[in-house]
Amino acid sequence: MSDFNIKNFLEAKVLQYNRPAFITHDPICIPHLFTQKQNIEIMGFFASILAWGQRKTIINKCNELIDRMNGDPYHFIRNHQDEDLKNLLGFKHRTFNDTDLLYFISFFRYHYHRFDSLEDAFLMGQEGIQTISVEKALNEFKNYFFSLPDYPLRTRKHVSSPLQKSTCKRLNMFLRWMVRKDEHGVDFGIWDRILPSQLIAPCDVHVERVARKFRLITLEKVNWKTAIELTENLRLLDPKDPVKYDFALFGLGVEREM
Repeated sequence: MSDFNIKNFLEAKVLQYNRPAFITHDPICIPHLFTQKQNIEIMGFFASILAWGQRKTIINKCNELIDRMNGDPYHFIRNHQDEDLKNLLGFKHRTFNDTDLLYFISFFRYHYHRFDSLEDAFLMGQEGIQTISVEKALNEFKNYFFSLPDYPLRTRKHVSSPLQKSTCKRLNMFLRWMVRKDEHGVDFGIWDRILPSQLIAPCDVHVERVARKFRLITLEKVNWKTAIELTENLRLLDPKDPVKYDFALFGLGVEREM
């Protein structure tokens, strides 16, 4: 199959999956419950970090988390008293537990007292908008996220970075949600200092399997270099918005069309 045919096929699949019906059964439905920017950011972040396992379970756990924060995560984070944190005790999803959750809340409180948007947390050490490196952004984000003196060592495993050679699937997915802009209403496009062209493709098992069939991935090991290879090949198809093809690759994989 030529590159031209791959492009046409994937463009058609982007149109098929990049539509509001996609939202209902995907973790992105969680931030779509909100209109306030900070709540979209906070619950988008939680939904992406908790995104492993069955999608239905992920969505249920995120809804539980919203309930524990009284339906308004941003207000809870900014204004909670120590007594209110008891609401969070006992929360668990896979290996993410209430110890991790309490630190996440602590970080968000620290950050949102300094900045208006979570986007700033991904711009540490960056200079001009045209030269932003998502690889550097993710590495610096992890350093910043764990810059509070009381972070639990066990919590570090829940925030990946390229330095660990991780694909950083969850964080790249979160960045896609926040940065990509189009008229279809799935991704939010509420950040404007990181460009869609700078994003790195989220690479999970579904995406990897389909991408290999199209030889968009040739590296044997799945790590950060794999995510870079996939993104560079997608940029050949659309330099300005390569990560839109995540809809096609993920959709083909999860629906088992291939």
